[in-house]
Amino acid sequence: MVNNNNLNLTKEKEFDADSSTKNQSSPSKEDGMDFKELFEQSLNQLQYGDIARGKVVQIKDDRVMVDVGWKTEGYIPAGEIKDTRGNINISVGDEIDVFIDKRDSEGTLVLSKDKASKFKIWDDIKNACDNNILIEGVVVEKVKGGLSVDIGIIAFLPGSQVDIRPIKDLDKFVGQTLDFNVLKYDRKRNNVVLSRRSIVSSEREAEKKDILKSIQEGNIIEGVIKNITDYGVFIDLGGIDGLLHVTDISWGRIAKPAENFRKGEKIKTKVLSFDSEKERVSLGLKQLMDNPWERIIEKYPVGSIVEGKVVNLTDYGVFVELEPGVEGLVHISEMYWTREIKHPSKVLNMDETIKVMVLEVNPETKRVSLSLKQTTANPWEKLKEKYPVGTVVKGVVRNITNFGVFVGIEEKIDGLIHVSDISWKHRVTHPSEYFKKGQEVEAVVLNVDVENEKFSLGIKQIEKNPWYDLSQKYAPGSVVTGKITNFTDFGIFMEIEEGIEGLVHISEISQKRVKTSSELYSMGDTVSAIVKSIDPKSKKIRLSIKELEAPAPAQAPTSNQYINNTENVGSNLSQALAEVKINNQQKGE
Repeated sequence: MVNNNNLNLTKEKEFDADSSTKNQSSPSKEDGMDFKELFEQSLNQLQYGDIARGKVVQIKDDRVMVDVGWKTEGYIPAGEIKDTRGNINISVGDEIDVFIDKRDSEGTLVLSKDKASKFKIWDDIKNACDNNILIEGVVVEKVKGGLSVDIGIIAFLPGSQVDIRPIKDLDKFVGQTLDFNVLKYDRKRNNVVLSRRSIVSSEREAEKKDILKSIQEGNIIEGVIKNITDYGVFIDLGGIDGLLHVTDISWGRIAKPAENFRKGEKIKTKVLSFDSEKERVSLGLKQLMDNPWERIIEKYPVGSIVEGKVVNLTDYGVFVELEPGVEGLVHISEMYWTREIKHPSKVLNMDETIKVMVLEVNPETKRVSLSLKQTTANPWEKLKEKYPVGTVVKGVVRNITNFGVFVGIEEKIDGLIHVSDISWKHRVTHPSEYFKKGQEVEAVVLNVDVENEKFSLGIKQIEKNPWYDLSQKYAPGSVVTGKITNFTDFGIFMEIEEGIEGLVHISEISQKRVKTSSELYSMGDTVSAIVKSIDPKSKKIRLSIKELEAPAPAQAPTSNQYINNTENVGSNLSQALAEVKINNQQKGE
């Protein structure tokens, strides 16, 4: 604060000798005055430290002469009168207030206009504080804890007294001329504390009453952004706050309102609803614009190719802004025909402009499905034309799984050789038994499924299916010889040619009753059997050993006939169940 020591004056109660001492011995002009004139003259006698009204009688370079009613004139130093350019802005005959200061070494009365002004200011300050009268001032600068204000002297405005709410940016008040209340003052310490809280509060209350009268649903109203949250923006409408909910900001998607708005900004919104009792106002911004979803189908027909800007990248796809308020999703499966993408951010960037095809538009759910890959030719269509079914191709093994082998035929397009299409004869447990990564193989094109983007290949199809020759080579009733390769609960498997096995059901092993096939044979035994049937499609051969044996002697019917019949029925049922089991197992293979 500015310390005006020149205001701490000691009013000396000295009377001018010429004006206070009466000349009793010599005659004077006063001798002819009556009592009334002498009384009026005594009232004009001033003391040092008084404020007097004087008239400018002469202007010199270094001083301004002022008649204050004394017997001699006083002067004000020109430095107090001159402005910043050195000009004196008063004229002869002007009346001004002056402070009766002192006499100089030559006995001339010295006056002060500045001190008179400061004394008057303190009177105004006291009056303003005692009677709650507003005082005007200019905000000079921001200081620690508040603002410095010039009200004739420098006063302090605490930050907490600037407004009814905390103000972070005090610099915006610098240079403004405002009205203030005087909270307290100390003339000795030259200290004055100001406030604007009650003034602002009164202004807000007046504004609030006017705003409440004018707010109606459908009105467009201007306010200042007061606070920003994740769920919306609070707007000061002038003494009352309105909420602009995040869903009413834009017809499109708004993730974080703080990315689109700033505190202190002016904004126009539409009143959506108003509760006068609770003083709640719901505002809308998107309602000031046309709803783009009302004409979305006409503007973006299915199959059309449009441009858009990438506004969001997620694990499952890319959101593309077609226009303000309208976004569409390019699912990750619709990004590229053949390229495998772990995350869209690996191939696209935010704010990148891309061309997409409209796949689906739903105005009700406000969803648009887009495709990036369908703006280019479908390589699977070309693949189908290039490799008709039956074409023999060559490729390198790129990957091996338990269900098959992937072979690279075209760039970024692999064909699958399923485990069931590797061999006609051999039972393949795992493809790694036959293939290695990087190995070159030859295969036949079985199918190109454009819709599902599948390329099926086969290796066994290069050779003729040996099962069709078997039906001619081994007619029913013919005798074959082979080695036992496997024992099961329902019979034994014997290999009649390399990779070709037939089943001898347990009921066909012997004319004798046999609980298990291992009672008669061992693994690797060479046995002969009769071919009962061959099914090339299901790759099944039914064999019988017992039919090569001599027929059992006939026996007369006995009381055990019923039991034998039961055994025969059981045997037939056992054979039927065994065949079902075999069928199920082979299907599983």
